[in-house]
Amino acid sequence: MAQAGKPFAVGMITICQLMALALWFSATAVLPQLRAEFDLGAVQSSLFTSSVLLGFVLGTLISAFFGLADRVEPRRFWAASALIAATANLLILTVPVDGVVVIGLRLITGICMAGIYPIGMKMVATWSRGDTGFLVGLLVGALTMGSALPHLFAVAVPLDWRMVIVIASISAYIAGVAILFVKLGGTPGKSPRFDPRMVGQIWSNKPLRHACYGYFGHMWELYAMWGWIGLFLYGALSGREFDNPGIWAALLTFAIVGIGAFGSLAGGLLADRIGRTTVTMAAMAVSGICALVAGALGDASVPILIVVCIVWGISVIADSAQFSSCVIELADPHQVGTALTMQNAIGFLIALGSIHLVPVIADGFGWWGAFAMLAVGPLLGFIAMGRLRNMPEAIRLAGGRR
Repeated sequence: MAQAGKPFAVGMITICQLMALALWFSATAVLPQLRAEFDLGAVQSSLFTSSVLLGFVLGTLISAFFGLADRVEPRRFWAASALIAATANLLILTVPVDGVVVIGLRLITGICMAGIYPIGMKMVATWSRGDTGFLVGLLVGALTMGSALPHLFAVAVPLDWRMVIVIASISAYIAGVAILFVKLGGTPGKSPRFDPRMVGQIWSNKPLRHACYGYFGHMWELYAMWGWIGLFLYGALSGREFDNPGIWAALLTFAIVGIGAFGSLAGGLLADRIGRTTVTMAAMAVSGICALVAGALGDASVPILIVVCIVWGISVIADSAQFSSCVIELADPHQVGTALTMQNAIGFLIALGSIHLVPVIADGFGWWGAFAMLAVGPLLGFIAMGRLRNMPEAIRLAGGRR
């Protein structure tokens, strides 16, 4: 009987996840307008995205260390996180956009994301019946589409960036209430705790270490691409015959980031069938090539620019869930929680570096130099996953499919 309600419950969790995660990039989506209106510099602009990532790292570490996911009923934890994040996002409208407080509010939003994204995974896992890979891909797809959604909001309300912030917060408020009425498929399993004493043991595990290296390369590229592709497109379209390049840039950014949801889903399905290292290496090869050429296409024909960016949007996220899957399959069972927390924390901290470097390099060397710099991540990740593929322990991946 419980299984009969699975499609509705999983669908509701996914939709709520998508609606709440719109907060992640709500301020980033309107950066072109903010920079024009408030003359924001490269550092302040970067902080609108990077402070959320830093908050997510802090929130993840706090939640894992204190076992909050086990102490608080998951739907209530998720709802509280969404409501607090939505309020912090809304308060942006009450403080100076070029000040310090707004960055603090973005940090709070990021901390709350740690009670939304991982807890959503925990809830959807209660419905898992041999289809974990598909469900994880679905939730990563929701993260991707949620990250793209504010760009669609910017198209829907192009006259005032403030309305984009308001709509993203309302979306999260609705999701925070709706999640309380979602039925779970069973009792949520215990969330593995973070134990800093295990870090050294985990890092001495060579196959596990290389899976982390692959993820670090992936993270060097992912959020910097998501955070800056909109501003790049705005600049590329501004010198052309478009009535409103801001609307077109926002719409294209929504399509480019959002289509990655299908890449994530396809990556999860393929990885279970042909192998995790196969999928991650292929995705990083394609995304790395796109990173190398995309920045040079600012003056190219619009169809070519769009095609390359869409391929980039699909490939940059297609491998994301597989790195966590590798950790789960390679780590000792009692070390999985610490290994995942460590992998995510370091990966998001690495993303902070690339997010802040992109505008600096773009100002000095143009968008080609900035995006080409991102290609270093997938290149190193490709090498790391190739080495993992050749290790005997790789047989434990995806049921023997390397």
